[in-house]
Amino acid sequence: MNLDVKRNLQFTKLLKADGRLREFNFTRHTGNTDGVFTVDVVDERGNRIIFKMKLNNDKIWEPETGLPSWIALHTPTLQEAIETELNSFHKKILKEKEASVTPAS
Repeated sequence: MNLDVKRNLQFTKLLKADGRLREFNFTRHTGNTDGVFTVDVVDERGNRIIFKMKLNNDKIWEPETGLPSWIALHTPTLQEAIETELNSFHKKILKEKEASVTPAS
């Protein structure tokens, strides 16, 4: 019996936005939302802003509309953070699979 287990992916990036260092928290849940990350960040008043970034047909991560300008201006940085983390995550998974297939000496 072969079970294909998909892992959740969570990571945090500190990015300078609107003149401040801000903590952006990214989460990709398994299931039907493979091409969706939920991102949350706190504004200067302490309000948590939660939005989704979706993978479009051109393989570009796009944020939802209606976000504050200081988030929208940093879309390329957010896209890069997601791509970097996904590449690292996939490399890690491949190494784990190779290690599980290679017999111990």
